[in-house]
Parts: sequence; structure tokens; C-alpha cells
Amino acid sequence: MNVQAEFVSERDSVTHSDWWRGAVIYQIYPRSFADSNGDGIGDLPGITAKLDYVASLGVDAIWLSPFFTSPMKDFGYDVSDYLAVDPIFGTLDDFDALVERAHALGLKVVIDQVYCHTSDQHDWFSESRSDRSNPKADWYVWADAKPDGSPPSNWQSVFGGPAWEWDSRRGQYYLHNFLSGQPDLNLHNPAVQDALLEVAKFWLDRGVDGFRLDAINFAMHDTSLRDNPPAADDGKKRTRPFDFQQHIYNQSHPDIPQFLARLRALMDRYDARFTVAEIGGPDTEREMKAFTAGDGLLNTAYGFTFLCADALDPSVVRSAFENWPSEPGEPWPSWAFSNHDAPRHVSRWLMNCDQAKVARLTLMLLVSLRGNAFLYQGEELGLPQADVPFDRLRDPEALVNWPQIIGRDGARTPMPWNEKLVHGGFSPVEPWLPVDPRHAALAVDAQIDDPSSILAFARRMVALRKRHPALRTGTMKFIHTPRLVLAFEREQDGERLLCVFNLSDEACEWAPPLDGAEWTIIEATEVASTEIPVFLPPTASYIARR
Repeated sequence: MNVQAEFVSERDSVTHSDWWRGAVIYQIYPRSFADSNGDGIGDLPGITAKLDYVASLGVDAIWLSPFFTSPMKDFGYDVSDYLAVDPIFGTLDDFDALVERAHALGLKVVIDQVYCHTSDQHDWFSESRSDRSNPKADWYVWADAKPDGSPPSNWQSVFGGPAWEWDSRRGQYYLHNFLSGQPDLNLHNPAVQDALLEVAKFWLDRGVDGFRLDAINFAMHDTSLRDNPPAADDGKKRTRPFDFQQHIYNQSHPDIPQFLARLRALMDRYDARFTVAEIGGPDTEREMKAFTAGDGLLNTAYGFTFLCADALDPSVVRSAFENWPSEPGEPWPSWAFSNHDAPRHVSRWLMNCDQAKVARLTLMLLVSLRGNAFLYQGEELGLPQADVPFDRLRDPEALVNWPQIIGRDGARTPMPWNEKLVHGGFSPVEPWLPVDPRHAALAVDAQIDDPSSILAFARRMVALRKRHPALRTGTMKFIHTPRLVLAFEREQDGERLLCVFNLSDEACEWAPPLDGAEWTIIEATEVASTEIPVFLPPTASYIARR
């Protein structure tokens, strides 16, 4: 599959310091991408071997989920050594080889950085918990029990239960917003910030082009440890104690941007580096802007607007963009429809429609939106959410909350490379998560030479975005449409593009006002002509130019 060469020259024009603005970034979940040594777990050499394929998609960069040393209680998001590669993924030499190959193919490399917490097996935590007077005693969030022995506050963990764990060594509680094996760092301590900036420098010196900051709005806490107020009763079913509170005091601290400014100052010492924040919660838009405002903080951020959406309709898209006007100086957003934390969107949206048609429709929508586009591995193949039986679940959140939530394992199953090989060609042995039989028919080798495949369409969409600056960085203006139709214009440097989507399983009647000029369709799904149709079939979409 050495089909990448023609794409490298196209990227040469996007190597300036703003290469990331409007970029398409391909997320790789290392455990599930490619197994090079036959142990059932993906690894860095496996990724390197498949970079030609990734480059053939035409994307600008790859984002690697954590590959650092970890006990894997949360599959790498519990880091026990920030400066080392976990042996299941390879070595630092393997990482260096990956970066070298990616750069040779014109791909930038973005890696995860987990600054909110570490593993409880990190050396920092081992020292911090040993007593109350050691040099790292204040590197984590410790607090005394209340007089009755109960936790210091009512804060709840994302994964269920109190966010406080008793430690008999210190005779105190420590904070963990996620698993009890993920103690929260105390980023109010300048020494902790200094240590994390040294971690960032280590990877920047190895040639990485940027960082994705995991759950960064959990990075600081209210030092007074005030109780969170209860959440308003919105009538929705709650499956976790976490959902019963407004998270005012255990996250979203106003001092977080001060740390991000320090990180940005470090990044600016290197050429053309990039930062993107992951921000969850009900106050996403405000925090995205607070963390990306001006030129001294992060480049961009993404929330869970689409990742948590059970349905896709025009109102969802419009509401996502109502706080992101196309104005000079406005912070730059990023968007993802699927990733390792959310069920694959072709199984969540338009469930009465053919999933292949939904995959094409949403690929066109993703590349048409103003902002960066994150493409999750397998999204370009149209993979549905995998069925993972209970006895094969590995996700700690799913195991705690089963069967009320389906968890994250179904989005993390191995990438299918070969339709005929065992386990989809991912590994010769039983992989860490099972390969869904439906994925084999959608394997890379089954699609790569088929010009009518979803994979071929994905490549066309990425190339289309690259050819048209209006799609990559232009303004965005919504057009009034019937309830089921989404339409907007993208414009830059005199180029105007009309993007239209029937986000339903019903045919709709609508055509844009001509305003004295004709539109010509340049790409479409479920529309055969280059002329603007009056009737839009279900899941139809098109991009037209005038």
C-alpha cells in the first residue's frame, strides 16, 4: 500500500507556523492500530509500518493517544513515567523512528499530555504519600478528613463514587477526579508546573509537533474545598453520582489559563508547534474560549458537543457554532464526531439510514465545518460501533456502570486491515479486544482499490478541503432552511462555497436562493447531477461553487 507519495507535495504548502489552522488530524489509538510483534496489542512499530496508509488519506497530522509507561488501569491515561515508552508499545528508539518516518511523509506528530493526574505508581506519588514533610508532599491534592472521618468535600469522581481516597500512610485523603489509581496533581504548586514543563520540553526536543492536553479543565481545584452544589433537575436519567452535581469547585479553576500561558511560552521557543485542549462538561464553549483567547494561550480546543450527541440535526450544528462567529481575532475551534471516548457516530446518528450513507454524509460535513477536523481511526472506513460482550470488556467506566452505559471499548476495538486474515489482519493472535465481524468487510484492503468505497470518498473529502481555502479557513454563514436541512456558506478570498446536508431519513424539498448567480455542485452524496436539486433524498449532501 505504498500510495502516499502524491500527497506529500500537497502538504508542502501547509508547513508554515499556522499549519494547524483548518488541519485534518488523524487520531491513532496505539493499542488498537497495528500489532507488529504478535502479542495482541498494537505498538509504535506497527504504527510506523502503517504511516504510508495514513499519509495516503491526505491528513496533515497524526495524534497519538498515550504510549507512556503505565499500569494501564485507564489504558495509558494513568501515567507512571512521563519520559518513557511502555514496553508493550516499544521503546524510545521506536518512537524516534516513528517521528522520523512521519516527518518524511509530511505528517506532523501530536501526542497526548496528561497533566491533571498521574498513576498512583508514579515515583512522584510514592514520595508524596510517604509522609507530610517530604519534598513532594504538596505535589498532589491532600486534605484531612472531616471530624467524623468523612471525605473533605462532596466531590464525586467521573468514574463513580467519591473523588477522595483515604491513604493510611499520610493519614489523609487524596483527590482523584477519575480512578482512585489516578491521583490529582496539585498544579497550584509552581514546582509541579515546572516539572510538567520539563516533560513537555523532553518531547518537544524529540521532535513532536504538538500536544493534545487531556481533560485540562480538571487541572486545578478550589483550594478551600467547598462542596459542589446539586445539579438542576433536568429530567434526564443519571447513571453516576458525578452527574448529580454542578462541578464548580473540582474543575474549571480560573487560574488554569496562567499555567497554559507558561506552556505556550515554552512552545513558542520551538518552530510551528501546536496545542489543542480536550474540554468536557456543560461549560465547554466558555472554557474553550478562555483557554484559547489571544495569542498567548492554546491554539485551539475541542469539546463534546458532537461526541455526546445522540442525534444529529441542524439545530445541533447551529448551536455548536453560535458562539464561534467568523470574526477577526475569534478563537479557533476544533471538532470531532468520534474518538476513543465516545461511541462511533455512524451508530449514534440517523439510525434508520444505511450506515455507509451516514458515513459519507458525516465525512462531508466534518470537512466542511469551520475549525480543525479530528478524524478517528476507522472513521474513514465507516466502521460502526463494535459489539463487545460483557466478558471481554476492559473499560473501567463500563465495568462499573454496566449495563446503564455501553462504555468506550466498542470504539477502541482493533483496526481491520485485511478482510480475509484472522482478527482482520490486526494481529495473528487474539487481540486485547475482539474484532467485530462487521468490521472485516470494511477492512482497508477491501476498500483501498475501490473508487466507490467509503475510504475513497474520505480521501476525496480531505483533498477537497485542502484544495479550497474557503473550506479550510474561510468564514461560515448559516442559511435559513427547513427543519431537516442544514445549509451554510464558506467564503475566503472571493471563493464562495455552499454546503447543504439533509440530516434525516426523509426526502426534503429545498433549493438555495440564486441571488443572480448559479451554483455548480463539485462534490455530493445521493445527488447525481452537478445542478442544484430541488428535492434532497435522505442523507443527501453537496458542496457547490459559484
